[in-house]
Amino acid sequence: MGDSVQSPVYDPGQIEDYTTDYKAGQDNVSLFGFDVHNPVFGLGAGLMILFIVTTLAAPETAGEVFSAARSWVLESFDWFFMIAVNIITVFCVLIAFSPLGRIRLGGKNASTEFSTLSWFCMLFASGVGIGLLFWGVAEPVAYYTDWYGTPLNVAPRTEAAADMALSTALFHWGIHGWATFGIVGLALAFFSYNRGMPFTMRSVFYPIFREKCWGPIGHGIDVLSVIATVFGLATSLGLGVQQIASGLEHLFGIANTIQTQLIIIVAITFLTWFSIMRGMQGGVKFLSNLNILVAIGLLATVYVVSFHLGITEKIGRIFVSYAHDIWPLSNWIGREDTSWFHGWTVFYWAWWVSWSPFVGMFMAKISRGRTVREFFLAVFIVPAIFIGIWFAIMGGTALELISHNESALKDGISDVSLALYQMYEALPLSNLLSVLSVVLLALFFVTSADSGAIVIDSITSGGKTDVPAKQRMFWASVIGLIAAALLVGGGSEALSALQAGVITTGLPFTLVLLLLCYSLYKGLKNESRLDAMR
Repeated sequence: MGDSVQSPVYDPGQIEDYTTDYKAGQDNVSLFGFDVHNPVFGLGAGLMILFIVTTLAAPETAGEVFSAARSWVLESFDWFFMIAVNIITVFCVLIAFSPLGRIRLGGKNASTEFSTLSWFCMLFASGVGIGLLFWGVAEPVAYYTDWYGTPLNVAPRTEAAADMALSTALFHWGIHGWATFGIVGLALAFFSYNRGMPFTMRSVFYPIFREKCWGPIGHGIDVLSVIATVFGLATSLGLGVQQIASGLEHLFGIANTIQTQLIIIVAITFLTWFSIMRGMQGGVKFLSNLNILVAIGLLATVYVVSFHLGITEKIGRIFVSYAHDIWPLSNWIGREDTSWFHGWTVFYWAWWVSWSPFVGMFMAKISRGRTVREFFLAVFIVPAIFIGIWFAIMGGTALELISHNESALKDGISDVSLALYQMYEALPLSNLLSVLSVVLLALFFVTSADSGAIVIDSITSGGKTDVPAKQRMFWASVIGLIAAALLVGGGSEALSALQAGVITTGLPFTLVLLLLCYSLYKGLKNESRLDAMR
């Protein structure tokens, strides 16, 4: 919970009193040695356990339900996801460059807890690490080869298709996605550090609901946040497990079966427990810094061994193409590539929305002392630059190898989890690159599960931070079990099952984010007036 804030004398005509006597953990109960919020923990954990049990008990039926839910949401609410994420992105940009951007999280004299470098590393590692490894090659190749349609119906396997493939990948992983993370992170940090409220999602709606935030309305917001976070994380971890298993099969001949994937989930969950016991500094911070070092090492190695393919040029071109294509890709009206943008863009927007409580809350926890403008510039610019370079090198290398007929990917994608390793096969040091990728996936898995458990535990403990570590271990286990249930329930269509879970939970939470924008604006505007009086 943020520090208590003493309010000055208010002018009722201009300034509202956004302070509360409610304390973090006020409604907590002791349960099996846990210190948890009543009823958020019980509802959240109960619904998750119910989902796990029913999915594993009837996997075929579950698979049918996943497929039907995915199709219904995509067909009925594609416009809603597109409009909402565009609104959130524009809102973030306006806030960052308005006078409200000068507000400091924690007050005018607040100091930062982490160095800028460590802050950047943790922002990135918690956000998109696993996904970039999974899709860094597969996504541009899919667009280029017409694996599942092409963006804006561009002709496949052309120079225009290559540029569009890379710019579209960056579009999906660029400022739109990070805006959904950033808006949640900023709101949580502001209402906790500047207004002294519990570190939980309900707090950010205080300007709208006032003291009702601590009642049933707030319970509903927090439970929905837990569900969205768990499914968003489970989707990412499910993808990571599939790719680790493919890497082990590629390197050592270990069959990539559902049993192998479940063993990987169990093994990495144990590693996550170890990270949790080491705390924020010794666990997440250390692993985040290590993740970035290994990721940069992997990227640099691929760049060097593929330098002869003209990859440097693609680093510049991807950003130019991104600026050119961002508007037509953001538009949903009159699109003729409906199947493509349903399967890709709408899925990504739902995924980012589901991830927003997790990444946003983690951002908030490590961003005390930053100004609103500094926060948004870091969230928008640094990840977008790194991600653009990542796609230019990883995806660009794959596209060049395909155009030179030097890769197994020349005939398209047979298995998305194998695409990365198939690209490596045409490069020197292919085995080394594959090993590094498997290690990096495992590290990202542990970091995401650990930081995700911290976030979910904060929500389900009423915003308290000094709670037993075993509570975070419990949630790390639940995340792994949900990922396992989705993989088992999806069967041969596991990827679609993972997508169905995140799309379905992302739909209601998108409404929450739009309401959050309004609440945050009210809070920041009020804070700006208070700063002017001080």
